Amino acid sequence: MSKLNLDYKIVEKVRKSARNIVLDTQEFINKNTTVSVERTILRLLGVDGVDEFGVPLPNIVVDSIKNSNDGSLGMGVAYYIGNAMINTGLTPQEIAEKVLNGDLDLCNIKEHDVFDVKLKINDIAKKSVEQIKVNRNKREEYLNEFGDKKGPYLYLIVATGNIYEDITQAVAAAKQGADIIAVIRTTGQSLLDFVPYGATTEGFGGTYATGENFRLMREALDEVGVELGRYIRLCNYCSGLCMPEIAALGAQNRLDVMLNDALYGILFRDINMKRTMIDQFFSRIINGFAGVIINTGEDNYLTTADAVEEAHTVLVSQFINEQFALVAGLPEEQMGLGHAFEISPDVENGFLYELAQAQMAREIFPKAPLKYMPPTKFMTGDIFKGQVQDALFNMVTIMTNQKLHLLGMLTEAIHTPFISDRAISIDNAQYIFNTMKDIGEEIEFKKDGLMCNRADEVLNNAYDLISEIEKDGLFKTIEKGKFAGIKRPIDGGKGLDGVVMKDSVYFNPFIDLMLGGKC
Repeated sequence: MSKLNLDYKIVEKVRKSARNIVLDTQEFINKNTTVSVERTILRLLGVDGVDEFGVPLPNIVVDSIKNSNDGSLGMGVAYYIGNAMINTGLTPQEIAEKVLNGDLDLCNIKEHDVFDVKLKINDIAKKSVEQIKVNRNKREEYLNEFGDKKGPYLYLIVATGNIYEDITQAVAAAKQGADIIAVIRTTGQSLLDFVPYGATTEGFGGTYATGENFRLMREALDEVGVELGRYIRLCNYCSGLCMPEIAALGAQNRLDVMLNDALYGILFRDINMKRTMIDQFFSRIINGFAGVIINTGEDNYLTTADAVEEAHTVLVSQFINEQFALVAGLPEEQMGLGHAFEISPDVENGFLYELAQAQMAREIFPKAPLKYMPPTKFMTGDIFKGQVQDALFNMVTIMTNQKLHLLGMLTEAIHTPFISDRAISIDNAQYIFNTMKDIGEEIEFKKDGLMCNRADEVLNNAYDLISEIEKDGLFKTIEKGKFAGIKRPIDGGKGLDGVVMKDSVYFNPFIDLMLGGKC
């Protein structure tokens, strides 16, 4: 039963509208590919490395096809690589190296029947997918050995810019009690149309997301996890222009959590909406198959828009993200739908509004490991008040059974947290989670009281908004600025030139192998 007395007929109407919106958008997605999707296919086929200037081989191969007068990227890189394998007997990596050296033109070799090409590619694709399944099983082995945590996961950020310093801080955080380590990406990486290579030490405001950095951090967390007798989850960001590529690198290196929102890049990084829609689909197929929990970014709405007035936009985005994830075969148990404790502390009864919003999310998405973000917008640098704000945030988490709990920092708005700041935040959360462990099971909310009325208001406003979106379509809705008050033109933003219409022979072997975890 709903503590908030929610009208589930309205909930189901909103969910149905979200489904229709997503299926309408999916028609466009199914007809197109992108340069980042094609580079991801290459990475999953084993292509890796860079040239003397640091340009990744997947970029070089895809660009050689896209810029050729004799080829069409709409046929798909899998076709070109499979065709070249039949002609040369080489591996995808060896073929990429020949393309790099100018020894092979993929668009000017004998063409073979698509059926034969698919057979050739599928042999390698199945081995790649099997390795990702092995990684997923390894996670399950750790969880079976150590057990999984009941209650909220304590989610902590490291962001030094240097992967080796990040590892030092991550190990310290794990020993202090962190359950998830999120490695923040360097500023602006989401706008790079390539994935940097190797271990990096010079990020700004975060550390580059690279395959080697993923491997190093995973190795370190496994080591400290064995020491502590706990499995420590690793989080990074597969958003931006390389969304599916980073998802693939995460799957290959056993990341556990990925920031992966369908709308975030469009609204907050001005990435073209067509590009983002196509990329998010493949990225979520990969994350779903790899057992990765995705985090969506609705919390960002409330850093630009008012958390009281625009709460319904958060709910609508959660519904849309849910449906995009389901279409990509990602189960509800891997949907870390996002929201945040971002109402101004000056608002009378603001705590009750926060509690109502969090409880509503929990009741509407009962299987989702919800990602709850701490107060940031109204943190002033007063560390004593900040500690109280974080304590109230922690209380809402335990009262409403949030799962991925990103710890608030008392020094928010002053500086990047020290290790000691993180220790204080962990102590705060653990104290509240322990002393209020079962409070959510003990309390009820007054029928027709402030909280129930607030939830009803937000839900009905969400229904009105999503009905408009269903009529207009998602692309036009974004153009009108209905989310976070941010308008984006359909043919504007970054990355539109990387969108390509599929040819009739196009195929992506990994969609068939991964969608819904079929392999």
